[in-house]
Amino acid sequence: MTERWHVDLHSHTLWSKDCLTEFETIIRLCKQRGIDRIAITDHNTAEGALKLQKLAPELVIVGEEIMTTEGEILAYFVQESVPAKLTPDETIRRLRDQGAVISVSHPFDRLRKGAWGEEALLRIADKVDAIEIYNARCLYAEDNEKALAFAQKHDLPGTAGSDAHSRPEYGQALTRLQPFENAAEFLVAVRNAEYVKRLSPFYVHGFSTAAKWSKKLGLKPRLWIGG
Repeated sequence: MTERWHVDLHSHTLWSKDCLTEFETIIRLCKQRGIDRIAITDHNTAEGALKLQKLAPELVIVGEEIMTTEGEILAYFVQESVPAKLTPDETIRRLRDQGAVISVSHPFDRLRKGAWGEEALLRIADKVDAIEIYNARCLYAEDNEKALAFAQKHDLPGTAGSDAHSRPEYGQALTRLQPFENAAEFLVAVRNAEYVKRLSPFYVHGFSTAAKWSKKLGLKPRLWIGG
């Protein structure tokens, strides 16, 4: 049987405004839960991912979740941050310039600010490498199913991830991939992916809200369960 890694392709750290989870916690949780690789995709910055990769170079894929003018893009093998609020085309161009692999965050999620509608997604379908076909934070399973149907219709491979913002979430959804060493090998592996699909409970969204308020109030992450 061909070896496959368990890879979480969407996760956040305390570098995201709505997350308090510290680097050491993520490393420990990955070991405990059998996560072989994890993409750190903080909101609109790769700085946290770059720092965490230095602590765990074999574990971390440097990524970023970038808010464009039309929806959020997921990127892997990022070399430097791409700012928010650019057009999708400009965001993609900047990612291509640094050799990143590009997916799309939680398309069709009816409750997310950064979700893509079909019309907007069609405009970039031929410019991205993959579609996130399973996000553990989607409250409606039908939204993930719609993303999968879109990916299949347009012959795009799928990525899956926990979109973790708190300790219980890391590893909830995983992409099972053949081992890879770089962006090119990763993209080949994604085209032959298998998946572990588990939705997180609805209340994890409350952790994100609490994290925002904790930061505003200057509370220490270790004092709160989501950190």
